[in-house]
Amino acid sequence: MSDLREKIAEYDAQKAARVPGEILLQMADATARLRALGVADGSIKTGDRAPDFELPNHHGQPRRLYELLERSTVVLNFYRGGWCPYCNMELNALQQALPEIRARAATLVAVSPELPDHATDTQARHSLTFDVLSDVGNRVSERYGLTFELPEQLRPIYTKLGIDIPAFNGDDSFVLPVPASYVIDRDGIVRFHFVNVDYTKRLEPDDLLAILRSQ
Repeated sequence: MSDLREKIAEYDAQKAARVPGEILLQMADATARLRALGVADGSIKTGDRAPDFELPNHHGQPRRLYELLERSTVVLNFYRGGWCPYCNMELNALQQALPEIRARAATLVAVSPELPDHATDTQARHSLTFDVLSDVGNRVSERYGLTFELPEQLRPIYTKLGIDIPAFNGDDSFVLPVPASYVIDRDGIVRFHFVNVDYTKRLEPDDLLAILRSQ
């Protein structure tokens, strides 16, 4: 299985070589400010009951969390969008780990605030064979305590990079979810959580599999 940490480290090295240092500093400063503000401190954590929800998948079919839990443990992944390279690396790594996730009697579901057409594009580009759900308006990620607004100083940087978040999400709020992963048991209790305001940090699939093996 590929090492997600290694792929992220390689990408970070490439980014450091091509992105001006002042922009990298602004990105790092924005992350530090989010952490200092306590963004996601009130998020759903291990031991909490996972809020139920129903969202459409990339085929427009409704998926309800507690209906999925009737059949298996659920691995719930919140990602920012298909425009985010870190999210794309994570989604690809999860796809590679999917056979082992399913072998552990777990169902993998990913959620982002992208409009359905963009969620469908993300699923197709990466040949994902798990459900990719569209949380338009971030109403589910808000219930999980994960929402934040992209800092003002980063918006022109994203625009220069060709990332139009309002166009992807269908509103003008610049609200995104903090990337997060949850393991939720069949009683709806969170048995493990990974939440980090630093979007470059993601849960390694091997660590996720170890958690599933321990359940």
